Amino acid sequence: MSPDSAPAAQEPDVHASPPGLLALFLAFARMSLAGFGGVLVFARRAIVDQHRWMTADEFNETFALCHFLPGPNIVNLSMVFGSRLRGIAGGVAAFTGLLLPPTVIMTVLAIIYARFGDVEVLRRILAGISCAAVGLLIAVVFRMMTPLLKRMDLVVIVLMLGVFVAIGVLRLPLQAVLLVAIPVSIGVTYLMRRKVAA
Repeated sequence: MSPDSAPAAQEPDVHASPPGLLALFLAFARMSLAGFGGVLVFARRAIVDQHRWMTADEFNETFALCHFLPGPNIVNLSMVFGSRLRGIAGGVAAFTGLLLPPTVIMTVLAIIYARFGDVEVLRRILAGISCAAVGLLIAVVFRMMTPLLKRMDLVVIVLMLGVFVAIGVLRLPLQAVLLVAIPVSIGVTYLMRRKVAA
């Protein structure tokens, strides 16, 4: 095997066949039912690792786009992802799969919580679930960073750390940071691609 063919063999086999509407609905329904404390972890695992409907880079790019749309990121992701594969009907199928099962479950749980919410055991269970949710979120952040770190692109890492420090440490407003970070990252990407093409 030649050195040139080695990286290609390691690439995931993506885009095999687009899922049907029922498959989209069921996939997002499973994500929402598994996603205690947040669906992002399970969405990435299903879309990238399990079904291979997207590469890790495509997922990161799509999720980044969803940050700039109004509304919850994972809901935006379901619409964008479903529409990308199956048009408007695919977006509606993914959106419905994501929201319908938890809505039914939460309605039932709200009725139960209204009656038994003062029980101490229930409060401890909810505290434990919140700790697990934080751990899952940290894990998916590291998984999403992997493609960026593999490239070892110093400029990309500096931009990523700059945004993290601005929002996470300095507590600057998200909108102000994005107004600066978006044009800078687009400009840097454009210059880097021109340099590679030249």
